Amino acid sequence: MANTYTLISSVTVGSGGTQYINFTSIPATYTDLLIKVSIRNNASANNNTVGLRFNSDTGNTTARRLYGTGTGDGSDTDTQVIDVGNNATANIFANIEFYIPNYTSSNYKSYSADGVGENNASAAYQTLLAGLWSSSSAITSARLALEDVLLVFKEYSTAYLYGISNA
Repeated sequence: MANTYTLISSVTVGSGGTQYINFTSIPATYTDLLIKVSIRNNASANNNTVGLRFNSDTGNTTARRLYGTGTGDGSDTDTQVIDVGNNATANIFANIEFYIPNYTSSNYKSYSADGVGENNASAAYQTLLAGLWSSSSAITSARLALEDVLLVFKEYSTAYLYGISNA
């Protein structure tokens, strides 16, 4: 079975940054969704996190996260993926991929994420996440949000939303 990827929308953060990256009016014409991001935030620390919210819902999401820091590792139930801040090597961005199968189903929606926040140093953050959005609603919008609401995605951060058709 061949998969066909179609770019639905893309965002490039402009000067001054932005608090959220939003994808709205997601059509119900695909089987799955894929979001690819290359992001950096304005925090002074390097281990900040970004999460994905569906349909403006700030709850109903659970997850299991595995992570590595370059000097250690761990597991927890956080729904956020580690990204990079201002103390990371200049011009280094975190790369994260979110995969959402069966996003129009009337069942709860599972999703997965994997990401890396490099730093050209001993601190390099890797994350694998398995999540569940406990809603029977079809996903019509998605928002990338930093865990710390005082932070912003920096200029040149990018996000791409793809629809996947199984044909």
